[in-house]
Amino acid sequence: MEQANWSDAPSQTAFPVAKAGYPFIFASAFATAVFALLGIDFLAIFGLLVTGFICFFFRDPDRLIPSGEGLVVSPADGKVIKVESVEKTPYFDGPCTRISVFMSIFNVHVNRMPSEGTIRQVNYHPGKFFSANLDKASKDNEHNALTIEGPSGKKLGCVQIAGLVARRIICWVQPGDERKRGQRFGLICFGSRLDVYLPNDTEIRVAVGEKVQAGSSVLGQW
Repeated sequence: MEQANWSDAPSQTAFPVAKAGYPFIFASAFATAVFALLGIDFLAIFGLLVTGFICFFFRDPDRLIPSGEGLVVSPADGKVIKVESVEKTPYFDGPCTRISVFMSIFNVHVNRMPSEGTIRQVNYHPGKFFSANLDKASKDNEHNALTIEGPSGKKLGCVQIAGLVARRIICWVQPGDERKRGQRFGLICFGSRLDVYLPNDTEIRVAVGEKVQAGSSVLGQW
């Protein structure tokens, strides 16, 4: 069993919520309170349910991060929908392996660093909003791409891809930032996908159909 540690300090609350969700939660709670004061019971109950779901959606649980050398962990919660070799990408001069993780609206949407290292590039691309499980989503959808250089000099790509419902990609890192494996670096609101591009000599440890957790599940090892 691999050893694990905290990459971020554990939260002091029983149900941690990502700060990016606060505006949505407060707006929904305010509308619910207005409906309740006006005596519109149906809308007040509906608003309460919506507020509860938004809190659930923006939950941000603490995670223990595997500490083995050269490990690459999943940047997102969800289901592995692709493990494939690709010939040409913006992140490598030659062929590499792409692992795609699809997040439904019921998954935790906070994204975590797949590897420790230095952020070399952050490239945001506006685009369309096809369903994130489609092949063309990687290229045509709104996305934000990180190029990360690990301690050994090896590079990997990590791409946040907006989905059919998602309309907001949030990224908290900038070029030159150094981050630990499993540290939080952003999130995507309401359904999306993460693609990880790895050198072809990476030992892949997941298969299509597996469910993974951000920071905790190992995708491969350099």
